[in-house]
Amino acid sequence: MRRRHIRILGRHIPVPQSVAMRRTLGGGLVAGGILGFLPVLGFWMVPLGLVVLSQDSAIVRRKRRQLEVKILRRWKASRFGTDKGKG
Repeated sequence: MRRRHIRILGRHIPVPQSVAMRRTLGGGLVAGGILGFLPVLGFWMVPLGLVVLSQDSAIVRRKRRQLEVKILRRWKASRFGTDKGKG
């Protein structure tokens, strides 16, 4: 049995195989991120929760991948000093 994972910027992050567990984990991360002003919780949890939730939504997954490509192109352009990634 293969493990499910999310690939973000070349890294593989394991996620639960069950749809209900992914939705619970993603929803919990988003809810915890909204309370990011409290100790231990943080606003970083919101995007992570949305990434987990994107596994089950084709539209959100497509937007996440487009954003990932855009960020990676800008990072490469800034790192190598070209203007191709801007715009």
